Amino acid sequence: MGEKGSARELFDTFFGKAWPMWVGAILLAIGNTWLFLIKHPWGGTGSYVNWGQHIYQGLGVIFKDVTPISKSPIATMNLLVVLGAFCASLLAREFALRIPPAGELSKGLIGGALMGIGATIGAGCTIGGFFSGWSALSGGAIILVIGFTIGIIFALRYLFWEMEKFPKLSSGGKSFLSGVGKKGVWQPWLGIIVLLVLIIYNCLRFKESNVMTWFAVLGIWFGIVCQRSRFCITRALREPFMTGESTAPVGLMAGLLIGIFGFTIIKYMGISAYTPMAACELAMTWIYPNFWVRGLVGGFIFGIGMTVAGGCAIGTLWRAGEGQVKLWLAAIGYMLMAPISKKYIVPGFKSLPEWAQKKVFLPDVLGSYVSAIVIFLVIIALWYLFVKWNEKTGKFSAV
Repeated sequence: MGEKGSARELFDTFFGKAWPMWVGAILLAIGNTWLFLIKHPWGGTGSYVNWGQHIYQGLGVIFKDVTPISKSPIATMNLLVVLGAFCASLLAREFALRIPPAGELSKGLIGGALMGIGATIGAGCTIGGFFSGWSALSGGAIILVIGFTIGIIFALRYLFWEMEKFPKLSSGGKSFLSGVGKKGVWQPWLGIIVLLVLIIYNCLRFKESNVMTWFAVLGIWFGIVCQRSRFCITRALREPFMTGESTAPVGLMAGLLIGIFGFTIIKYMGISAYTPMAACELAMTWIYPNFWVRGLVGGFIFGIGMTVAGGCAIGTLWRAGEGQVKLWLAAIGYMLMAPISKKYIVPGFKSLPEWAQKKVFLPDVLGSYVSAIVIFLVIIALWYLFVKWNEKTGKFSAV
């Protein structure tokens, strides 16, 4: 067998095998810092709310002042995350229409609906509330993750019970259009074509707007990175309590460290490339009223939803892009429930006392950026020690 050419070796480096999750987390954190420089950090729930509002408008249920998707950076970007993941899965010959049994499909829809409720109550999902929230030095983001963790443990106990009592509920399923074998040789060629079309089309479409162009291109890139690295915050938070594996949480920690460093420079130095802001406004970017009650309750509901669905706000999107039908339903449930929750459920939480829904920017509370960063570094260090200890001992695995 002849040696591979240079181009083939390069292609196989990126698409021949999965990337380590820490590589994906670091690349996403760097890209997220660039998004913040351009306009604002990465988030997930805002796009689901926007998409859901458009669905309801199409059904004749009117939501006022709905931003067109083409004018919403985050809605456009996350739509392109799906398409970027689709391209990556084709290039790696990993795309397939995976249709699970009815029990799993129903869990996808229900889990997505719970995520829509939890994210709107908690004013954040695993990306906007956690991945970007920790980088932004938000106190509420810490509370939100505590809620996620409690919800995950609760949902895992249910899933273990379900597997024991009703094993047939999640057994079976079918797969179509798999890239395995000779029949899948078409996938990389289609992936190249779709990727080129997406890049050229979106650059021409948004040529009058640097902000929209960057969000569009980075959306495609984020979809590729997520799919190749299997980036999944659900997995990172769930695995210590399920299998005890520490690779995903440690990878996520690497991304959080890069994000904290990048966001702090932007906030402390008052840097904003395309959207100039006052220093106070810039510092409070991605700081939401989710300290205490809203963060705990919303995080708990979201944690249950993402565990049942098998993917969080962004994990749902890139998995949908590679053909996982359960996650299509999770995305639909999220889209249909998020705008309803925002309009009819969240107002009840906004009437809570101020202490139950504060906006907490830790450098303001603690008196300096250094103190806030130290708090996050200590939390990450303790988290690292816990997952490594648990990996060896299995004390909290298979809760």
